[in-house]
Amino acid sequence: MKKVVIYDSTLRDGAQGRNISYTVSDKIKIVKKLDLLGVDFIEAGNPGSNPKDHEFFEQIKNVKLQTSKIVAFGSTRRPDTDVKDDHNMQAILAADTEYVTIFGKTWDFQITNIIKTTLDENIGMIKDSIEYLVSLGKKVIFDAEHFFDGYKNNKEYAMKTVIEACHSGAVEVCLCDTKGGSFPDEIERMTKEVLSRVKCAVGIHCHDDNGMGVALSIAAVLAGATSVQGTFNGIGERCGNANLTTIIPNLQLLKDYSCIPSENLSNLYDTAHYISEVSNLALPYQAPFVGISSFSHKAGMHSDAVRKDTSSYELFDPGLVGNERKILMSEVAGRSAVLKLINKIDPSIEKNDDKTKEIMKKLKDMEFEGYQYETAEASFELLIRKILGMYKPSFELIEFKVTVNEPSVNNVNSYAMIKIKVIDQYEITAAEGDGPVDALDGALRKALGKFYPVINDIKLTDYKVRVLDSENATAAKVRVLIESSDKKSSWNTIGVSADIIEASWLALIDSIEYYICQKGKE
Repeated sequence: MKKVVIYDSTLRDGAQGRNISYTVSDKIKIVKKLDLLGVDFIEAGNPGSNPKDHEFFEQIKNVKLQTSKIVAFGSTRRPDTDVKDDHNMQAILAADTEYVTIFGKTWDFQITNIIKTTLDENIGMIKDSIEYLVSLGKKVIFDAEHFFDGYKNNKEYAMKTVIEACHSGAVEVCLCDTKGGSFPDEIERMTKEVLSRVKCAVGIHCHDDNGMGVALSIAAVLAGATSVQGTFNGIGERCGNANLTTIIPNLQLLKDYSCIPSENLSNLYDTAHYISEVSNLALPYQAPFVGISSFSHKAGMHSDAVRKDTSSYELFDPGLVGNERKILMSEVAGRSAVLKLINKIDPSIEKNDDKTKEIMKKLKDMEFEGYQYETAEASFELLIRKILGMYKPSFELIEFKVTVNEPSVNNVNSYAMIKIKVIDQYEITAAEGDGPVDALDGALRKALGKFYPVINDIKLTDYKVRVLDSENATAAKVRVLIESSDKKSSWNTIGVSADIIEASWLALIDSIEYYICQKGKE
């Protein structure tokens, strides 16, 4: 297997994405996770750009890593400035990393119109910066910014910049499709030409503005590039960067390249979801390989075929990347698909049993009412248990009340009171929150925590509402989907009602009941 170096830029490029703001602690957590996965390089920030990145590089010196090397990032020296006097150069050196990455301009338009200097001065900036860093013992990766646009506009000059970078001592020139508008055939052709004219390693760095970041990165590797830069989950500025969670399995499982240690590949799913959680971003269900729907099958014929031969609709065993196969429960699911979930609860029940028929009928009836169990398998499992007589409620609701006040004060505008009964004990609690569901969640946890301390491990990670029959205006039914997690696993539950509070309450109860039920089986 050919080795492809994986260079992660989640903490620098990824941090430039909308609604992402990492603390120093967040960055260190992600570094440790990427190190466990076996990523080769972690570009962790620009120490010359802000105090937070400067503080990170101070703290990371005390963290022992097994696999990954931390990389400091910055630009070439400024125009008409002595490299030794350049603030950015000194900040990179202060980061005290073995490897540094500096970016420089390769597109003549950017040089003359944006940074407003001469083409010769830009070559000097690249040369001086790399030679200076190399003279001080640094291993330099040169990010050739806008290389492919530069090549199309002024081929010889763009080539001159990367040849100079390599000649000045860079261990690698990384070709950047900074605007993200190239096509695979262009990337392949231009990468091959660079490889024929430089003696150092060649890498690829793509953005996803035309939706081809992954394809472009793979095209460069197939052309001979030995390093791929990208971010986990494809986060980043504008449309994001090339997605490493997609690139790694494609190269390692489908094209016979080695990206990370094979024994670590099964940690990919967990790593992707962990970084998504720390980034406070929902990972799309349909994300290739690591989405919760990546290996999900709904249609009866498809799910039946997968049970007979998984290669009929799957690229590889989902366990190879730490994911799992799911047969989605819906009105188009076959009886065999439903039976699989039934047998997880009661292995003795067969396909033609009356209970199987009853569950199938109930499933279709509930979906007619607006329930959609394909994204709420936890609620469907509870439904099966109720029909099989294997469900015992952990508490009884006596009553609840919710009050909403406007305007909100300190993110609090709702209050909830709950009265429940557990066995023969009553508990009355109240809580406040940012919205009625948040208040209900707090009150219910407070009431049940006395009897079931395990629920303190749960947190609500996603909440979605969909109007089902909008023609009924304010009397329309709504479907509420809640995703919950205990940091080890996640599950989804559903509630449907013409009252959004009741629909939320139904989904919330299912979430807690399911977790208590699962803990009771451990």
